[in-house]
Amino acid sequence: MRDFISSKMSTIGLSGIRKVNEKALAMEREGKTVIHFEIGRPDFDTPEYIKKAAKESLDRGEVFYTSNLGDMGLRKQIAEKLNKENHIPYTAENILVAVGLSEAVFDALMTILDPGDEILVPDPVWMNYVNVPKLLGAVPVPYLLKEENDYQMDLDEIRSKITDKTKALVMVTPNNPTGSVLSRETLEGLAKIAVEKDILVFADEVYERLLYHGAEHVSIASLPGMVDRTFTLNGFSKAYSMTGWRLGYIAAPAEFIKEINKLHQNAVTCAPSFVQKAGIAALRDEKDEVREMVKEYERRRDYIVKTIEEIPGLSSADPKGAFYLFINCREICAKSGMNSQQLAEYLLDKYGIALVAGTVFGDSGEGYMRMSFANSYENIVEGCRRLREAAVELMK
Repeated sequence: MRDFISSKMSTIGLSGIRKVNEKALAMEREGKTVIHFEIGRPDFDTPEYIKKAAKESLDRGEVFYTSNLGDMGLRKQIAEKLNKENHIPYTAENILVAVGLSEAVFDALMTILDPGDEILVPDPVWMNYVNVPKLLGAVPVPYLLKEENDYQMDLDEIRSKITDKTKALVMVTPNNPTGSVLSRETLEGLAKIAVEKDILVFADEVYERLLYHGAEHVSIASLPGMVDRTFTLNGFSKAYSMTGWRLGYIAAPAEFIKEINKLHQNAVTCAPSFVQKAGIAALRDEKDEVREMVKEYERRRDYIVKTIEEIPGLSSADPKGAFYLFINCREICAKSGMNSQQLAEYLLDKYGIALVAGTVFGDSGEGYMRMSFANSYENIVEGCRRLREAAVELMK
């Protein structure tokens, strides 16, 4: 039988994060105890008022298709949120509701990129922003986010990597995997470059509500000259602990939304109707639910940052957002002769700590491991205890 698999599938691989998770789950089935630091999934239940809205929608019989673009009530609610909180003058015509942020990313990139086009992508980054351009025959061009620069983009590097083939740039703030937040100064500089070089910006803001110790989130679409060249990508998974609900959105100029909808309606038709009603409630009826979750994340974050700095061979920059710590493990790697992938595997096999090697997020991730603190405080304390025990052993 001939090979029926498309050649483009060879350009991507399975998720490195999910590989760790699958192995950790297999170990648990064998009766072993694993502390999960690998998955970027909130450990809180979805707030009750959101679940109630979905149940009531089902009870009303709202089980049919919505507009391909999304329920008009939700699109208006998203636009209102973006106006008030992000200071971006969007209307419902600028919004497309997607089946999670992942679909939003795929649809938006596929609408813009042709084979041979170049798109600037941070390194390290969530790998969908590398894999999707590759599938499309486009070229993801990495720009480095360095710990010594607090993971801010180097604007001189950005400028130097823009060619006549460059169509767009991806930015993620707060960032996965580093937990960094791009400063207003950095974003203002990037905005000037984008206007000057006439490129688009894909702004992933899914972690925007998860900010610590007074950190400020700035939407680049709110800056001069940027609303007409920005795709703001967001969703409900992280802030509202709705990962399994699969609800995201794209906010962009109306002419782009119309084009994106061609792909969206062919791929998924629409997001589930009752989930969209829950999304309306999430934005409209929120009280202290997100604030309380962020308060607990901050407590965990503070403990981890302090503890990691006290563990021999490990260090970390201070994350201002999301729920990740990007741990610098270069000293332990040098001492043990392992790379970060081997170290992560060793820690899982021997100590039952599930971490993700930094190389899962790009080549510059070598010497780092991502640690999610979307786990209980008690599990974090125990996981850090195991990590300290492992570090002491490896640094002998």
